[in-house]
Amino acid sequence: MEPTLRQRVDSAFARHIGQAPARHVRAPGRVNLIGEHTDYNDGFVLPCAIDYETLIAAGPRTDRQVRVVACNYGEALDQFSLDAPIEPRSDALWANYVRGVVKTLLARGLPLQGLDLVVAGNVPQGAGLSSSASLEVAVALAFKAMQGLDSVSATDLALIAQQAENQFVGVNCGIMDQLISARGESGHALLIDCRSLALRPVPLPDGLAVMIVHSHVKRGLVDGEYNARRAQCEAAARHYGVKALRDVNLAQLEQEARGLDPLVLRRARHVVTENQRTLDAADALAAGDLVQLGHLMAASHVSMRDDFEITVPPIDQLVAILQEAIGSLGSARMTGGGFGGCVVALLPEAQVAAARLAVATHYRAPGGEPASVYVCRATAGAHVLND
Repeated sequence: MEPTLRQRVDSAFARHIGQAPARHVRAPGRVNLIGEHTDYNDGFVLPCAIDYETLIAAGPRTDRQVRVVACNYGEALDQFSLDAPIEPRSDALWANYVRGVVKTLLARGLPLQGLDLVVAGNVPQGAGLSSSASLEVAVALAFKAMQGLDSVSATDLALIAQQAENQFVGVNCGIMDQLISARGESGHALLIDCRSLALRPVPLPDGLAVMIVHSHVKRGLVDGEYNARRAQCEAAARHYGVKALRDVNLAQLEQEARGLDPLVLRRARHVVTENQRTLDAADALAAGDLVQLGHLMAASHVSMRDDFEITVPPIDQLVAILQEAIGSLGSARMTGGGFGGCVVALLPEAQVAAARLAVATHYRAPGGEPASVYVCRATAGAHVLND
């Protein structure tokens, strides 16, 4: 039997540190049900935290060193000082998520001490399920829990993690991934206003399954393409004279488009229409209207494919297979930054087996691999475990 995350971190902690950890913290990954590339446009998103997570075992140190053991990378080690400049590593990219969070905590003037951290996770990497945000939030929570940083709220954890990814790792992400990891609620999606950070819990109806299907299409271009899409959205906002595309409605988009590059207009049209779809989807989900929810998810995928151009043919094929299997009570769409990764489907639990069979029968990745299917629960956000 494969060891649990808890067994992995505890075993590695004993080998590398020579004692038992003092605390364990977890932070979940997430799947975004609808609302793609709207977060950095001050818009709306509807993610839920999932029961795949990063787990950290933490112990105190008497010096100013931070030592990190990464179980997912063959128990590779990173060590750095709180009293020296914290610089990115080019030979161990996983370490930069940890270093970036610690540097951001220090920049906030928080009184940090050294820690031993052993990290393991089961969020599929490169799938668009936010393994990086899960790691960042877990590291920030480990320091909060171990060092009594009571002034740091759950929202602060998310903002610290986002700043680390933006400024240290160099990915210009919005707040969604980190905020849902920090503040998710069991059994609920969260409608997040990415401008005000206001949250509205939206219950998932009984009997509704959240299925995530990993296409095994590698997302190697996603960071550069992500940053390019963000720049295009910012250019569109400047054209319309607004702070962000959140402030543009569809009528204004069309009436004032003269002089705007046609490609940038299409990018903006995706964001403007996706914001409205997300608000409508939250209402449909809360009402248990799976037919309307399915229409909105299908329209979201078409917009990502045609206007934002972030899907790829294998993803489009996977969505079509799932939509055929699901029928009218639910739908499927690409989720995440794009160019591969995962598809999310919402469907009655009674149809999960048929959807699995359809994917297994009709889909293969470009390299010949079958898709990986995860049926998830909406889970709570980051928290300290009761040891």
